[in-house]
Amino acid sequence: MFEHIDFNYLLATYGYLAVFIGCLLEGETILILGGMAAHQHVLKLLPVIGYASLAGMLGDQVLFWVGRYFGARLLPRLHKQQATIDRVTQLINQHPSVSIFSVRFLYGMRLVGPMVIGACKVSPLKFSCINALGAVVWATLFASGGYWAGEFLERALGDLKPYRLPIAMCVIALMVAVALVRHYRAKQQGLKSL
Repeated sequence: MFEHIDFNYLLATYGYLAVFIGCLLEGETILILGGMAAHQHVLKLLPVIGYASLAGMLGDQVLFWVGRYFGARLLPRLHKQQATIDRVTQLINQHPSVSIFSVRFLYGMRLVGPMVIGACKVSPLKFSCINALGAVVWATLFASGGYWAGEFLERALGDLKPYRLPIAMCVIALMVAVALVRHYRAKQQGLKSL
């Protein structure tokens, strides 16, 4: 079905742009795939990490400023996210630097977290510095994980070129399944607390 599509050309031409946009919007799935593409020498690992770091940092910076200027009006309207908002607020009050660094690694806090941090009036310079460090560590971990997953799959399957689309679909399906399980568990915990 997809045999006429040249995935090498698409990845080489649009791969870094896809990594940047994907990490600006979501992150982990596209970053793992970018790491796997780097293993296949279609992309280079350091630029994948660089573009992902930049996108992750910029996305969180925008959300931080949204929270700083509109948080007082916006956050009370996010009723479904109230438990997350409360957890992030508690983390910020107890451990501000750790919460800024780790919010991108905590499920369900990636979008709301930077807004809450901004609304809590954390110093913009402090947030920018720690956010940049967190973005680089995050991008390095996930891209490297994708790179080593590519190494493992190449040892198991041999040449991965014929398997690129199925591998990408499996990674996406796995990430969706993990997100659904986490969402279901969070929903069940929310119901228990009522």
